[in-house]
Amino acid sequence: MLKRGVLGGSSLPRGVWGDGSPQKEKPAERALVAVAHGSADPRAAAALGALVPLVARRAADRGLSVPDLRVAYLGHAAPSVPQVMRTFGPDTQVAVLPLLLTAAYHSKTDIPRVLARTGTAKLNLTYGAPLGPHPLLLRALERRLPETALANPAETGVVLAAAGSSDPGANATIAGLAAQWQATAGWFAVRPAYASAVSPAPAQAVTELLRAGARRVVVASYLLAPGLFADRIRDTSLAAGAAAVSPALGALPEVADILLDRYQEASIRERTAA
Repeated sequence: MLKRGVLGGSSLPRGVWGDGSPQKEKPAERALVAVAHGSADPRAAAALGALVPLVARRAADRGLSVPDLRVAYLGHAAPSVPQVMRTFGPDTQVAVLPLLLTAAYHSKTDIPRVLARTGTAKLNLTYGAPLGPHPLLLRALERRLPETALANPAETGVVLAAAGSSDPGANATIAGLAAQWQATAGWFAVRPAYASAVSPAPAQAVTELLRAGARRVVVASYLLAPGLFADRIRDTSLAAGAAAVSPALGALPEVADILLDRYQEASIRERTAA
């Protein structure tokens, strides 16, 4: 059964090889796998692929020893989760991180189920938390907004546009992030909106903010990569009167730093469980 912590491992005693003779314990191989939803749009894989060298650079800047990042996808793109996991030898210490912005179905159910079916019993597997919520995400969102929006926040309404989920907790996280952003940045207002599953839609939120008296409305795309939802949010929001729509977060330093934070958290759990 998959759970947060360490799974699997060798059946041999520590420090003993297959012939029973005592040996100096060999350091275990380590691996880091980030699992994304996946998209048939090649822009999405390109954006997430750009995270790989950025994570390595940010880890070096922080003096962290981190294995090379591998990105795997639940569907619509290669490599799949099973394809990546089967490249690791027995006893490899693998940290798996959901490359997702909220804790919802994919991180709670889908990824654990895929890992369980892949046959990871011989791996020391640690499952980490998704990227959000995290304090650095607000900084990442602001980095993607146009400078004109940041110059006059009290006159600017912001729509925080997420993908949307059937999980009420995930949508509540977006609403909480919107409230936090309004309180800390002094915007005219920040309204959560969702590209699917629940309302309000981004275009509806834009219209409501303009009617409420916002001088301008900008839309912050709370998405990791470009694709169908990003295009839908941009096109419908601009048609509703938004002054600007930010691109997906993509390979930003803040996103890389959050991923490294999640890796460190998973490593601490691994050591605690050992």
